[in-house]
Amino acid sequence: MTNSSASSESNPAFVGQELRDAEEFQPKNLPIWREALLGVDWLSLRISAVNRGIGIPLGDGSPVVLVPGFMGSDRYLSDMRNWLSRIGYSPYMSGIGRNLQCPDVLSQRLHQTMLRATEETGDKVHLIGHSLGGVIARGAAIQWPELTASVITMGSPFRGVRAHPFVILAASIVRGGIVASRLDKADENPDCYTGKCECAFVNALRTVLPDSVAETAIYTKTDGVVDWRRCVQGLDETDIEVSGTHVGLAFNRSVYSHIAERLAAASSAPVLA
Repeated sequence: MTNSSASSESNPAFVGQELRDAEEFQPKNLPIWREALLGVDWLSLRISAVNRGIGIPLGDGSPVVLVPGFMGSDRYLSDMRNWLSRIGYSPYMSGIGRNLQCPDVLSQRLHQTMLRATEETGDKVHLIGHSLGGVIARGAAIQWPELTASVITMGSPFRGVRAHPFVILAASIVRGGIVASRLDKADENPDCYTGKCECAFVNALRTVLPDSVAETAIYTKTDGVVDWRRCVQGLDETDIEVSGTHVGLAFNRSVYSHIAERLAAASSAPVLA
């Protein structure tokens, strides 16, 4: 494993305060042109032995729930779902719909999928989230640790969002739509979709994962969408660096290999005695 240099900035104890102090998503100039190399990530996976389940630990039938990133739906994670099934896991799509709504609402939908997966398999779930989907997965793991065996994030800015200006603009548009849709409701929350929100989802992100939930943060320093420094804990035992693009993390052969290893290492305990 490779991790960023540990410092007070990447210490988990600072995560909650960073999120609480955040005003909005913050823009950062990033080499978004690198994302044009997405096809290289996808092709490398297709021709790899990892994609065929060769040379990696096989699964034990545990449920794995996949959570899509910002503006995405479950569909683009179908390659990972099929691969997880091939190597011996019970994959589930998140069921959250398109990731363009209040994260607290999406978390509740994810919770329903987690409940269904545990009921059908008898095991705790492994959560794997890409980009904002990883932030939602992490929040869900903190809220419902009794249902969660592990959480793996891929390019997920769980320490506050610093992203390319195009992403910030899109997020502002989404937030505007969320707030506008609630103007005529008594439960209007003007801080929705910001770090100042007091919803259950954001409050969960201000705390650390319980020791019972195994954690992995996969990132790439050539990320052209979000600041990779916001996607790590700064700890050898959690952070894994790979080469590739932000979008391509969902199709990256090194990511798949690490996922297989981390899932195998995270024992899945029965939910009920």
